Amino acid sequence: MNLKATILALLAYALFSTHDVVVKYLGAIYSPLQIVFFASLFSFPLITVMMVRDPSPGNLRPVHPWWVALRSVCLVAAPTAAFFAFTMLPLAQVYAVIFSTPLLITVLSIPILGERVGVWRLSAVLVGLVGVLIVVRPGVNGVSWGHAAAFVTAAGGALQSVIVRKIGRDERRVVLMLFPLLASVVVMGISMAFVYQPVSLPDLGAMAFVALFGFTATLLLVQAYTLGEAAMVAPMQYSQIIWAIIFGALLFGELPDSVTLAGVALIVASGLFIIVREATGGTSRQTPVLRTRTRGLSPGSFRVSQMLRRPGDE
Repeated sequence: MNLKATILALLAYALFSTHDVVVKYLGAIYSPLQIVFFASLFSFPLITVMMVRDPSPGNLRPVHPWWVALRSVCLVAAPTAAFFAFTMLPLAQVYAVIFSTPLLITVLSIPILGERVGVWRLSAVLVGLVGVLIVVRPGVNGVSWGHAAAFVTAAGGALQSVIVRKIGRDERRVVLMLFPLLASVVVMGISMAFVYQPVSLPDLGAMAFVALFGFTATLLLVQAYTLGEAAMVAPMQYSQIIWAIIFGALLFGELPDSVTLAGVALIVASGLFIIVREATGGTSRQTPVLRTRTRGLSPGSFRVSQMLRRPGDE
């Protein structure tokens, strides 16, 4: 079963990478704000199907309104920043920075979840952050807006994941899904007054595919986590760097240099160490990285645990 789960996860992340290629293509023509708006709009009917499956009784009033509001902000900021980053940077560099998300989850889980993080996991975080510095090379190239956007993506994704671990057992799933989607449509809708430009029919179809790819890839992740162990499925996210190199070279003329690849190797190694450390017991009670199962960078994605029926997971 773990082999089948691994294959499904690899397929899911291949779709996510294709999703990112379409975003990068569209970003050369339209504002990322406009892409997020249409992707969110096309996601509404897809996500609605997930929301009506929520069997828990209650209303749409959040139990923890401030945490829900903060998570909604994160889920508007993270995809928007990701779309900006894909537009401005080579795919491999964007993924390298986004791969620091597990490191940030580990750090944020200390004050928010009361997680005890031992010296080994803290060391892995430091090694991973060194890897990020190697990729970005701020003293050589300077930190661009694209790098800043990728950092916002990683930070926003990490914070929203930790928030779900904190309030997921109390809030209805429909609340956790509806509010971020509404916030995205409203905020991006307002931004249309400043950035909108007419969209050709083929490009409109491409924006619809952005939503569809995110939704379909998340369904595949649901199936992967249903069949296999989280410790086997979670590392498959790093396969995206392979797709970044392939797509980047074939479609955009991007070839990462040896220094970038060395930094990526450090980031991936540190993330894998944290996953293994949580899976084998260690000092982690919350296992926040292992329970972060949704990529969360596409308006067409949804919480994997919504389908796994395990409250508190992401």
